Amino acid sequence: MMTSSLSRAVADEFAPETTYLNTSTCGLLPRRTVDAVKALAEENARGGRAGSGDFEAVDRARDGFARIAGVPAGRVAVGSSVAGHVGLIASSLPPGAEVLAPEGEFSSVVSPFAVRGDLTVRYVPLAELADAVRPGTALVAFSSVQSADGRRADLDAVRAAAAAHGARTLLDATQSAGWLPLDAGAYDYTVTAGFKYLLCPRGTSFLTVTEEAQAELRPVFAGWVAAEDPWGSTYGPVTELASDARRYDEPPAFLAYHGAEQSLALLHETGIEPLHAHATGLADRFRAGLAELGRTPVPADTAVVAVPGLGDRAPELERAGVMVAGRAGNLRASFHLYNTEADVDRALEVLAG
Repeated sequence: MMTSSLSRAVADEFAPETTYLNTSTCGLLPRRTVDAVKALAEENARGGRAGSGDFEAVDRARDGFARIAGVPAGRVAVGSSVAGHVGLIASSLPPGAEVLAPEGEFSSVVSPFAVRGDLTVRYVPLAELADAVRPGTALVAFSSVQSADGRRADLDAVRAAAAAHGARTLLDATQSAGWLPLDAGAYDYTVTAGFKYLLCPRGTSFLTVTEEAQAELRPVFAGWVAAEDPWGSTYGPVTELASDARRYDEPPAFLAYHGAEQSLALLHETGIEPLHAHATGLADRFRAGLAELGRTPVPADTAVVAVPGLGDRAPELERAGVMVAGRAGNLRASFHLYNTEADVDRALEVLAG
C-alpha cells in the first residue's frame, strides 16, 4: 500500500490517463515541473528576461541531485546526456587502457570507450563482473540496474574488486536513482540521466566525480559556464576553471533544469526509502502474478520486471492503455511512485487475454 506522503504526492502532482508502467523509458513529469517549464517558456516568448533561464535554478537542481546521491553539491556536474558525461571520462583515459563492462550494457555507457579505437574494452557476463577485474584494468563501467532486464549488479563486490586492483569505477545510476538509495561517493564517477526515475525533463543529466578522480579527469568540454567566474570568462580562453566539479558543467538546457529543480524537490519530500519499498513491492506483485500465468520473469530484486519472449506484446498492451516496453526480446514493466496495485492487476489482466 502507498504511504500517506506518497498518496498526497500522487494526488497533487500526477494524473496519468494510461496504466503507465514505463518509467525505465521515460518518467512522468510532476505538475509542478510542467508549470515551471511553461512559466519559463512564456517568459522567453514575451522577452521578459535578460537571459533564457536562471543559473540559480540549475544550482538548486544540482543541490537536489546531490541530496539524493549523498554527496556534496561540489561533487556534481550538470549536463544533458549520459553519453556526454561518459565521453568526457573516455577522453581522459590513456591509450591502451582496459575498460571492463557487462555484456549487453546500455550503449551510452560503453560506446564512448569503444569508438576511441585505442582502448581495450572487455565484456563479461554481469554476474562475473567482479571476478573479471584484473591487474591492468583501468576502469569498470556498469549500470546499477540493467536497462534490458532489470538485473542488479553486485555493487559491493565490484567496488571491492576494483579497489583491490587499483581500477576506477563508473556507475550509471539512470535506472535506479529515484527509487534505489544511491551512495555516489562510493564510486569514482557516477552518471545519471534525469528523465527516468528522477522525473526530470529530458536534457538533464548529472555527473559525480570524487576529488581523487578530478585529478585525472580533463575538462575537455569546458566553456565559460565551467569557469570559476563565468560572467568574467565569456570571451577568450577560460583562464581559471571552477575549483570543484562544476568545471565539468555543460551549458545547461534551462527549460529542462527549471523543471528538474521541481522534480528533485518532490523526490526529496517523498523520500527515496518509501519510494523503494513502494516500487519494489509493486514489482514483486507483478512477478507473482506472472508466475500464476505460467511466465517466468528475469530474477531481480528491482523496480524493473522483464519477461523473456514477450517483448512483441508491448504494442498490444499499449492499445489496451498499458504502457510498457519491449527491450532485447523482453517485455519490460517498470514501477514508480505514481503506480498502484490496480496498475499491476490491469497489466496482468491484459496479458492473461
